[in-house]
This record gives sequence, structure tokens and C-alpha cells, in this order.
Amino acid sequence: MPDYSFETEFGARDNRQIVGLDEAGRGPWAGPVVAAAVCITPADLTEPTFQHLNDSKKLTAQRRASLCTAIQERCHFGIGQASVSEIDQFNILQASLLAMQRAVAALDFVPDGAIVDGLHAPELPCPHRAMARGDSLSVSVAAASILAKVTRDRLMEQLDQDCPGYHWNRNRGYGTADHRKALEQLGPSRYHRRSFRPIQELVSRLENKTVTS
Repeated sequence: MPDYSFETEFGARDNRQIVGLDEAGRGPWAGPVVAAAVCITPADLTEPTFQHLNDSKKLTAQRRASLCTAIQERCHFGIGQASVSEIDQFNILQASLLAMQRAVAALDFVPDGAIVDGLHAPELPCPHRAMARGDSLSVSVAAASILAKVTRDRLMEQLDQDCPGYHWNRNRGYGTADHRKALEQLGPSRYHRRSFRPIQELVSRLENKTVTS
């Protein structure tokens, strides 16, 4: 389970404001990438719900939702995202880093330090540390992973209503069988990442089909 040791190394127990940073949505074929920055203080650790903080992928949807509510009610947090057009323009890694920068900018303070999930970190207005599997090691990063995941899932549910047929309320934009089938039938939407190879290949097949028909 993640703990508070990395925040302590940054001085969180000395009233320094340390945030965890993570993103959700690097792998899907559709929709934006969403990042969250969360500051958990030593006092926040007394919240009983926070005993369940963990990598969002290791939690049930119900547990993520309850933790997301507790995080939003108790902690300082910021949300940022990068659009599909930015993903296609810059690539998914750079778009993810951009979303993280926007999450930090959305905070109501400038943090004293940041713990970033993954091998890469964006340019930030504070000292920071990139950490592989950070969402399994740091409670702040785990909280950010939950907030980013739940926020993006809810956004994909909204996009599913705006652009129905691709089953984003179930697959969240990932390349599942039902998503593939819908793409073959409907073609790509304005929310699909055309820089991703599966979408590029589909567009190429559809164009070739149009030319030969």
C-alpha cells in the first residue's frame, strides 16, 4: 500500500505543501487525457476513508467514487486536461505532461514540491520527482490517480451521450471489441485520436474502400 514517506522527505510534516501528480487516459483511442494534482496533509491522513488510498487501477469503481468525493471535500486539488487535437499535435506523452502542468496551475497555491507518477515529469514551478509506480508508493499520487481516473470516466460518459454509438460509457475510449466494431460501422468521430495507429489504419482502409468502390 502507498504511504506518506515520500511526502515526508519533501518536508510535508514541516507545513510544506507537497502534491502528487498523475494522469488518466494515455492508452485510449478517444477522448482527452486528464491529470490531477492533490495535496494531502498529515491531518488529512486521519480521514478513515483515506486508509483505502491506492493505485486507482487496484480499486473497484465504487471505492474510487467514494475516495474521489472524500478527496474533493477534504484536499486541495487541481484538474487539467489536454484535448484530442493537442494529443494529435504533440503526441500522447507531451499532452500528458501538458495536462499535468494545467492541473498544477489549477491549484489555489504554488506547491513546495511535487511527486509525479511515471518516468517523465513536466516543467513545474517547484522541485519535483518523477517516480515509476508512484501511484502504488505515494498516497498523494494515489489520490491524484483516483481523481484523474474518476474525472475522465465521467467525462467519457458525457461524450458517449454527445456522440453515441461507440460505447464510451463502458469502454472509456479503450480499444475494446465493441469499440472496434463501432468504429468499423461508424468510422472515427471528432473525439478519436487520429495520430494513434489503429485509428490511422481504419481511416486508411475506409479511404481505400471509398476509392475502389
